Amino acid sequence: MHHLFIVNPKAGNKDKSELIRTEVEKIFRNRPEDTYEIYLTKGPKDASSEISKRAKTGKGFIVYACGGDGTINECANGAANYKNVSVAPYAIGTGNDFIRMFGNEACLYQDLNALVNGKPHPIDLIDVNGIYSIGISSVGIDARIGTNVHAYSKFPLIGNSFAYVVSTVVEIFRGITTPMKIDCHDFHKESDFALACVCNGRCYGGGFQPSLDAMPDDGILDIFICDKLNILQLAKYIGKYSTGHSDEIPQYITHMKGTEIHIQAPKPLCVNIDGERILSTDVNMKLISKALNLIVPQGMTFFD
Repeated sequence: MHHLFIVNPKAGNKDKSELIRTEVEKIFRNRPEDTYEIYLTKGPKDASSEISKRAKTGKGFIVYACGGDGTINECANGAANYKNVSVAPYAIGTGNDFIRMFGNEACLYQDLNALVNGKPHPIDLIDVNGIYSIGISSVGIDARIGTNVHAYSKFPLIGNSFAYVVSTVVEIFRGITTPMKIDCHDFHKESDFALACVCNGRCYGGGFQPSLDAMPDDGILDIFICDKLNILQLAKYIGKYSTGHSDEIPQYITHMKGTEIHIQAPKPLCVNIDGERILSTDVNMKLISKALNLIVPQGMTFFD
């Protein structure tokens, strides 16, 4: 089997490519039956195009997404719908929300030996206007906060965690709600909304966990739609939403299971796709069943 290590040299606070190279060489020294390659990304979307190009040859290989959620997303987009390719998140970035879903076993996605000895498992993806999301996608104030956080984390003395605080304050002053028309199965409403969140995974935004039981392989999405809130209501109820207890406030948040949601707005919406951002006035999110082979590390029981 060929093992392709996609390394984002800008993931985290420093370039870890040489450290990864040392670890990879050590592991494959005792695996003569396998081949490996380390590929350093050159810019945004480079990983997706490189993986897709190789996948079209029909040869089987495993991709190791060495970075954070952005790198995982790029690798998933390149490997989506190719049965000959599997993706193994190797979480070395600052934002590792996707692997938080695995709880105490999340550390296995930071164990290269466990990944190399792992097995592929088909999972679902979310198609967001033709771009795939492996974890969570959303529109509204949460999307604005989560995708703008990178702009603040670059400033001196502002770490990744405090950058979320800064981004939150800025976006609240810009306005909590946005006019939208939302159609989702039996839900049809045109109004001001705070957010709409679609979960294939469980965590986003640096640790928010709106869903406690979403499974990325069950053919269903957890969908949360939050009505108009003022700043006092947001402060009061954000904790319930962020810890998976929004069902306790049904007067503000509608929680449903589904496979598709359509959102329209008079002005471009900020759309969060695994922490990456696009703008659109017409957003369609739909589940694509078993679209990606995810490597489950050796010793993981999450999908058992």
